[in-house]
Amino acid sequence: MSRIGRMPVSIAKGVEVKQSNGTLVVKGPKGTLDLHVHPEMKVVVDEAEVRVERPSDHKDHRALHGLTRSLINNMVVGVTDGFSKTLEIIGVGYRAEVKGKGITLHLGFSHPVAYEAAEGVKLECPDQTTVIVSGADKQKVGQAAAEIRSFRPPEPYKGKGVRYQGEHVRRKAGKTAGA
Repeated sequence: MSRIGRMPVSIAKGVEVKQSNGTLVVKGPKGTLDLHVHPEMKVVVDEAEVRVERPSDHKDHRALHGLTRSLINNMVVGVTDGFSKTLEIIGVGYRAEVKGKGITLHLGFSHPVAYEAAEGVKLECPDQTTVIVSGADKQKVGQAAAEIRSFRPPEPYKGKGVRYQGEHVRRKAGKTAGA
């Protein structure tokens, strides 16, 4: 048995889980998320927990078992607590500012970079060098943070660019004087 797949997902107070036609819908204080469950996986919704069962020990079923359970758990956590990623902008003159539903990034290019967030993703700038990406859907939050980082990834010589909070950037030595 999958160690992840056999664990039940506990449903927090204020969260409602419904299943119909192969779609699992999770409603909570932070929003509503839905998941199209693979037809071979069986999802059992009880009063206080959700369990995922697989039909056999086939390799594909074992892989889907843990995956389905993790996706359901992420949905329950997302509608109760939400997910967030913090990005740091490092470099002279590099900054970010909120414009409507998106942000404008000044990253050393000849033009500012405008980024519009996907539905359900919230962008905040507590200061000019920090961007907080938050939302209920873990995949959308991670994707938005990765897209913002991709505009100017950290470079190894000076460390300038957009990085995740706590990300270690491996630094390289610059040129040395020749003989």
